[in-house]
Amino acid sequence: MMNIQKILCPVDFSEPSVFGLECAVAFAERFQAGLEVLYVVPFMPPQPMDPNSEYTVPEFEGILHREAEEKLGALLKEKVPAGVKAAAVLGHGHAAKEIVRIAEESKADLIVIANQGHSGWHRLLLGSVAEKVIRHAQCPIFIARKSGA
Repeated sequence: MMNIQKILCPVDFSEPSVFGLECAVAFAERFQAGLEVLYVVPFMPPQPMDPNSEYTVPEFEGILHREAEEKLGALLKEKVPAGVKAAAVLGHGHAAKEIVRIAEESKADLIVIANQGHSGWHRLLLGSVAEKVIRHAQCPIFIARKSGA
């Protein structure tokens, strides 16, 4: 039997990823495991998209970082029961690479990740974070997908 002591659950605040978090919480409760809930802040463009905006990239990244921390904290308060030892983790960059890197660094025993359910040309265009994580992660992965999604 697997010895699951640490679970990593990446979220992007979408409905499917919140369902993934609910699954991760169930695993954490079942195995009395620690839970790390990860949000990856994406890379920023080198200049504002709106030419009328004035900001520096570090300032904007700081804003995104603070907003992500707040949203992640609120999500943990809402979805993770007090009996589950959970921590919010922020990554930066490409989602799949950061998920794999953080899973390895934290020695996660299981990754619980939601599958958005894209297929066909849409998946080819956007790529699949879950698929990339499956190919590169060194620990078991549970794909959470709601019925009918």
